[in-house]
Amino acid sequence: MRQELPPEDHDAALMLHVREGDIAAFETLVERWKTPVVHFIHKLLPDREEAEDLAQGVFVQLWKTAHRYERQARFSTFLFTIARNLSLNEVRRRSRHPADSLDQRRSEDTPDEPLPIPDPGQPPADHLAQSSELVRLIDEALAHLPEKQRVALALCREGELSYEEIAHVLGTTVPATKSLIHRARETLKSRLKPYLASGEWNPSP
Repeated sequence: MRQELPPEDHDAALMLHVREGDIAAFETLVERWKTPVVHFIHKLLPDREEAEDLAQGVFVQLWKTAHRYERQARFSTFLFTIARNLSLNEVRRRSRHPADSLDQRRSEDTPDEPLPIPDPGQPPADHLAQSSELVRLIDEALAHLPEKQRVALALCREGELSYEEIAHVLGTTVPATKSLIHRARETLKSRLKPYLASGEWNPSP
């Protein structure tokens, strides 16, 4: 028998239905969470297409492990624990076997897709180019963060998780989680400072 849960626990309710084999509930969760999961993985892997491929693996794993889900934590905590584990496994695999990464098999005429950038009022082309360059610099700075800082910051931005839930995903304490996120933000500010001045683009180092 399906458990009846309050409306605010809609994702948890859907996941309980998935645990019973409800494909429609699973498809609803995939549609709702696929973009946050891709964005989270993209902060750990530099290639957008790889992030999208790995996100599919996250949802496959979600379906396979649905029987383990218990209503003791938010659905997003359960989902992003899977995403974290698969992403870090891939990062470590690629560090051991860099030639096996998916980007080696991609067509040379297929450019990497950047993260979406807001486009209010059709800004000039040079502004768009500068924004795209800044996104690239941010991604590069993220890639150089220590692993736990990078994961903590990505969860904070994409997972709609509280500090307590991020700590659960990371397997650490709330104070340690807050410290990781603070240090990550300060490092990013420091690395990007040469490129920004009073909110304006400044390419000089």
